[in-house]
Amino acid sequence: MQYFEMEKDSGIFTLKFSREKVLNALNKDLITEGIAILDTLKMDQELKVLILTGKGEKAFVAGADIGELALASVEDGRDISELGHQFLKKIEEFPCPVIACINGFALGGGLEVALACDLRYAADTAKMGLPEVSLGLIPGYGGTQRLSRLIGVGKASEYVFTGEMVTAQEALSDGLVQGVFPKAELVASVRQIAEKIAAKAPLAVMAAKRSIRLGYSLDLGSALKVETLEFAQICGTSDKQEGTKAFLEKRPARFQRQ
Repeated sequence: MQYFEMEKDSGIFTLKFSREKVLNALNKDLITEGIAILDTLKMDQELKVLILTGKGEKAFVAGADIGELALASVEDGRDISELGHQFLKKIEEFPCPVIACINGFALGGGLEVALACDLRYAADTAKMGLPEVSLGLIPGYGGTQRLSRLIGVGKASEYVFTGEMVTAQEALSDGLVQGVFPKAELVASVRQIAEKIAAKAPLAVMAAKRSIRLGYSLDLGSALKVETLEFAQICGTSDKQEGTKAFLEKRPARFQRQ
Protein backbone atom coordinates (compact mmCIF):
# COMPACT_ATOMS: atom_id res chain seq x y z
CA MET A 1 0.00 0.00 0.00
CA GLN A 2 1.35 3.39 -1.01
CA TYR A 3 -1.48 5.68 0.07
CA PHE A 4 -3.08 3.67 2.87
CA GLU A 5 -2.16 1.86 6.07
CA MET A 6 -4.03 -1.13 7.49
CA GLU A 7 -4.55 -2.47 10.98
CA LYS A 8 -6.43 -5.71 11.74
CA ASP A 9 -7.71 -6.85 15.12
CA SER A 10 -10.46 -9.35 15.95
CA GLY A 11 -12.47 -8.87 12.78
CA ILE A 12 -12.21 -5.06 12.91
CA PHE A 13 -10.03 -3.60 10.18
CA THR A 14 -8.88 0.02 10.22
CA LEU A 15 -7.91 1.53 6.87
CA LYS A 16 -6.06 4.84 7.14
CA PHE A 17 -5.70 7.42 4.38
CA SER A 18 -1.97 8.02 4.46
CA ARG A 19 -0.90 11.23 2.70
CA GLU A 20 -0.31 13.07 5.93
CA LYS A 21 1.89 15.78 4.41
CA VAL A 22 -1.02 16.96 2.25
CA LEU A 23 -3.70 16.26 4.88
CA ASN A 24 -4.59 12.95 3.21
CA ALA A 25 -5.88 14.70 0.09
CA LEU A 26 -7.41 12.49 -2.61
CA ASN A 27 -5.72 12.12 -5.97
CA LYS A 28 -6.23 9.71 -8.85
CA ASP A 29 -3.55 7.29 -7.70
CA LEU A 30 -4.91 7.14 -4.15
CA ILE A 31 -8.46 6.56 -5.36
CA THR A 32 -7.34 3.86 -7.78
CA GLU A 33 -5.43 2.12 -5.00
CA GLY A 34 -8.41 2.47 -2.68
CA ILE A 35 -10.70 0.74 -5.18
CA ALA A 36 -8.28 -2.18 -5.47
CA ILE A 37 -7.96 -2.47 -1.68
CA LEU A 38 -11.71 -2.55 -1.14
CA ASP A 39 -12.12 -5.18 -3.85
CA THR A 40 -9.62 -7.35 -1.98
CA LEU A 41 -10.98 -6.69 1.50
CA LYS A 42 -14.56 -7.58 0.63
CA MET A 43 -13.41 -11.17 0.08
CA ASP A 44 -11.81 -11.44 3.54
CA GLN A 45 -13.89 -13.80 5.68
CA GLU A 46 -12.40 -12.44 8.90
CA LEU A 47 -13.57 -8.88 8.30
CA LYS A 48 -16.69 -7.84 10.23
CA VAL A 49 -16.38 -4.04 10.47
CA LEU A 50 -14.24 -1.62 8.45
CA ILE A 51 -13.16 1.69 9.99
CA LEU A 52 -11.92 4.49 7.72
CA THR A 53 -9.80 7.25 9.23
CA GLY A 54 -6.96 9.61 8.37
CA LYS A 55 -3.33 9.39 9.36
CA GLY A 56 -2.06 12.14 11.62
CA GLU A 57 -3.68 14.59 13.99
CA LYS A 58 -5.05 17.15 11.55
CA ALA A 59 -7.21 15.52 8.93
CA PHE A 60 -9.53 12.68 8.06
CA VAL A 61 -9.34 13.71 4.40
CA ALA A 62 -8.98 17.41 3.70
CA GLY A 63 -10.39 17.15 0.18
CA ALA A 64 -9.34 16.43 -3.37
CA ASP A 65 -5.92 17.30 -4.73
CA ILE A 66 -6.37 20.90 -5.88
CA GLY A 67 -3.27 20.64 -8.05
CA GLU A 68 -5.01 18.01 -10.16
CA LEU A 69 -8.28 19.92 -10.29
CA ALA A 70 -6.59 23.16 -11.33
CA LEU A 71 -5.42 21.52 -14.56
CA ALA A 72 -8.66 19.64 -15.30
CA SER A 73 -10.46 20.13 -18.61
CA VAL A 74 -14.10 19.21 -19.17
CA GLU A 75 -13.06 15.70 -20.15
CA ASP A 76 -10.70 15.46 -17.17
CA GLY A 77 -13.47 16.63 -14.87
CA ARG A 78 -15.77 13.88 -16.10
CA ASP A 79 -13.05 11.27 -15.54
CA ILE A 80 -12.21 12.59 -12.08
CA SER A 81 -15.84 12.62 -10.98
CA GLU A 82 -16.56 9.15 -12.36
CA LEU A 83 -13.48 7.69 -10.66
CA GLY A 84 -14.53 9.28 -7.37
CA HIS A 85 -18.04 7.89 -7.78
CA GLN A 86 -16.60 4.43 -8.37
CA PHE A 87 -14.51 4.60 -5.19
CA LEU A 88 -17.35 5.86 -3.02
CA LYS A 89 -19.76 3.31 -4.45
CA LYS A 90 -17.28 0.62 -3.36
CA ILE A 91 -17.47 2.06 0.17
CA GLU A 92 -21.25 2.41 0.13
CA GLU A 93 -21.81 -1.12 -1.19
CA PHE A 94 -19.08 -2.77 0.87
CA PRO A 95 -20.57 -5.97 2.37
CA CYS A 96 -19.73 -5.15 5.99
CA PRO A 97 -20.55 -1.96 7.89
CA VAL A 98 -18.12 0.89 7.23
CA ILE A 99 -17.53 3.51 9.93
CA ALA A 100 -15.96 6.92 9.28
CA CYS A 101 -13.74 7.90 12.21
CA ILE A 102 -13.44 11.63 11.48
CA ASN A 103 -10.30 12.65 13.34
CA GLY A 104 -9.87 16.10 11.80
CA PHE A 105 -10.77 18.04 8.67
CA ALA A 106 -13.31 16.29 6.42
CA LEU A 107 -13.73 18.73 3.57
CA GLY A 108 -14.90 18.36 -0.02
CA GLY A 109 -14.00 14.88 -1.19
CA GLY A 110 -13.17 13.96 2.39
CA LEU A 111 -16.69 14.66 3.58
CA GLU A 112 -18.00 12.83 0.53
CA VAL A 113 -16.00 9.76 1.60
CA ALA A 114 -17.60 9.98 5.04
CA LEU A 115 -21.07 10.31 3.48
CA ALA A 116 -20.58 7.00 1.69
CA CYS A 117 -19.96 5.24 5.02
CA ASP A 118 -22.74 3.66 7.06
CA LEU A 119 -21.88 5.48 10.28
CA ARG A 120 -19.91 8.64 11.06
CA TYR A 121 -18.31 9.65 14.36
CA ALA A 122 -16.20 12.76 14.82
CA ALA A 123 -13.66 14.24 17.19
CA ASP A 124 -14.92 17.33 18.96
CA THR A 125 -12.22 19.33 17.13
CA ALA A 126 -13.18 18.11 13.64
CA LYS A 127 -14.41 20.48 10.98
CA MET A 128 -16.57 19.43 8.04
CA GLY A 129 -17.87 21.04 4.88
CA LEU A 130 -18.18 21.14 1.10
CA PRO A 131 -16.18 24.23 0.10
CA GLU A 132 -16.05 23.53 -3.64
CA VAL A 133 -18.00 26.64 -4.69
CA SER A 134 -15.22 28.74 -3.18
CA LEU A 135 -12.93 27.21 -5.81
CA GLY A 136 -15.34 27.64 -8.70
CA LEU A 137 -16.37 23.98 -8.50
CA ILE A 138 -19.20 21.86 -7.13
CA PRO A 139 -18.95 18.63 -5.13
CA GLY A 140 -18.16 15.91 -7.65
CA TYR A 141 -17.92 12.70 -5.62
CA GLY A 142 -21.59 12.44 -4.71
CA GLY A 143 -21.84 15.28 -2.20
CA THR A 144 -24.79 17.00 -3.86
CA GLN A 145 -26.74 13.75 -3.74
CA ARG A 146 -25.78 11.85 -0.58
CA LEU A 147 -25.83 14.88 1.71
CA SER A 148 -29.36 15.90 0.71
CA ARG A 149 -30.57 12.33 1.25
CA LEU A 150 -28.96 12.30 4.68
CA ILE A 151 -29.87 15.70 6.15
CA GLY A 152 -32.52 17.07 3.78
CA VAL A 153 -32.43 19.26 0.70
CA GLY A 154 -32.60 22.61 2.51
CA LYS A 155 -29.77 22.00 4.95
CA ALA A 156 -27.65 20.27 2.29
CA SER A 157 -28.16 23.25 -0.02
CA GLU A 158 -26.92 25.54 2.73
CA TYR A 159 -23.75 23.46 3.10
CA VAL A 160 -23.12 23.42 -0.64
CA PHE A 161 -24.10 26.99 -1.54
CA THR A 162 -22.17 28.70 1.28
CA GLY A 163 -19.17 26.35 1.20
CA GLU A 164 -18.67 27.02 4.89
CA MET A 165 -17.20 24.61 7.41
CA VAL A 166 -19.23 23.40 10.38
CA THR A 167 -18.09 22.17 13.74
CA ALA A 168 -18.53 18.60 14.91
CA GLN A 169 -21.34 19.70 17.22
CA GLU A 170 -23.14 21.45 14.37
CA ALA A 171 -22.73 18.33 12.24
CA LEU A 172 -24.23 16.27 15.05
CA SER A 173 -27.18 18.65 15.34
CA ASP A 174 -27.76 18.47 11.58
CA GLY A 175 -27.73 14.66 11.62
CA LEU A 176 -24.54 14.44 9.60
CA VAL A 177 -22.69 12.42 12.25
CA GLN A 178 -24.00 9.95 14.81
CA GLY A 179 -21.74 10.98 17.66
CA VAL A 180 -18.99 13.36 18.79
CA PHE A 181 -16.20 12.40 21.19
CA PRO A 182 -13.24 14.21 22.76
CA LYS A 183 -10.36 13.91 20.31
CA ALA A 184 -8.27 11.82 22.69
CA GLU A 185 -11.15 9.36 23.10
CA LEU A 186 -12.33 9.16 19.48
CA VAL A 187 -10.44 6.05 18.36
CA ALA A 188 -11.30 4.06 21.48
CA SER A 189 -14.95 5.15 21.33
CA VAL A 190 -15.33 4.18 17.68
CA ARG A 191 -13.58 0.91 18.43
CA GLN A 192 -16.16 0.15 21.13
CA ILE A 193 -18.99 0.74 18.65
CA ALA A 194 -17.26 -1.48 16.08
CA GLU A 195 -16.86 -4.22 18.71
CA LYS A 196 -20.60 -4.14 19.44
CA ILE A 197 -21.32 -4.66 15.75
CA ALA A 198 -18.64 -7.31 15.32
CA ALA A 199 -20.14 -9.33 18.18
CA LYS A 200 -23.41 -9.76 16.31
CA ALA A 201 -24.19 -12.37 13.63
CA PRO A 202 -22.07 -11.26 10.63
CA LEU A 203 -24.47 -12.52 7.96
CA ALA A 204 -27.40 -10.82 9.67
CA VAL A 205 -25.53 -7.52 9.90
CA MET A 206 -24.61 -7.69 6.21
CA ALA A 207 -28.20 -8.54 5.26
CA ALA A 208 -29.46 -5.64 7.35
CA LYS A 209 -27.04 -3.30 5.60
CA ARG A 210 -28.22 -4.46 2.17
CA SER A 211 -31.84 -4.03 3.19
CA ILE A 212 -31.27 -0.50 4.48
CA ARG A 213 -29.14 0.60 1.53
CA LEU A 214 -31.32 -0.91 -1.20
CA GLY A 215 -34.61 0.01 0.41
CA TYR A 216 -33.73 3.65 1.01
CA SER A 217 -33.95 4.52 -2.68
CA LEU A 218 -37.20 2.60 -3.27
CA ASP A 219 -40.85 3.23 -2.52
CA LEU A 220 -42.01 1.62 0.73
CA GLY A 221 -43.77 -1.32 -0.92
CA SER A 222 -40.72 -2.27 -2.96
CA ALA A 223 -38.43 -1.71 0.02
CA LEU A 224 -40.51 -4.05 2.17
CA LYS A 225 -40.14 -6.72 -0.51
CA VAL A 226 -36.37 -6.30 -0.28
CA GLU A 227 -36.58 -6.75 3.49
CA THR A 228 -38.71 -9.89 3.09
CA LEU A 229 -36.21 -11.43 0.68
CA GLU A 230 -33.28 -10.69 3.00
CA PHE A 231 -35.21 -11.97 6.02
CA ALA A 232 -36.10 -15.19 4.21
CA GLN A 233 -32.52 -15.82 3.12
CA ILE A 234 -31.09 -15.22 6.58
CA CYS A 235 -33.55 -17.76 8.03
CA GLY A 236 -31.67 -20.45 6.10
CA THR A 237 -28.29 -19.76 7.71
CA SER A 238 -26.46 -21.62 10.46
CA ASP A 239 -25.92 -18.28 12.20
CA LYS A 240 -29.70 -17.89 12.58
CA GLN A 241 -29.95 -21.38 13.99
CA GLU A 242 -27.11 -20.70 16.41
CA GLY A 243 -28.42 -17.29 17.46
CA THR A 244 -31.93 -18.47 18.25
CA LYS A 245 -30.68 -21.66 19.92
CA ALA A 246 -28.24 -19.69 22.09
CA PHE A 247 -31.03 -17.33 23.14
CA LEU A 248 -33.29 -20.20 24.16
CA GLU A 249 -30.43 -21.90 26.00
CA LYS A 250 -29.45 -18.61 27.68
CA ARG A 251 -25.83 -18.69 26.53
CA PRO A 252 -23.62 -16.52 24.29
CA ALA A 253 -23.95 -17.27 20.60
CA ARG A 254 -20.98 -18.56 18.61
CA PHE A 255 -21.50 -17.29 15.08
CA GLN A 256 -19.61 -18.88 12.20
CA ARG A 257 -20.65 -16.61 9.27
CA GLN A 258 -22.42 -19.40 7.44
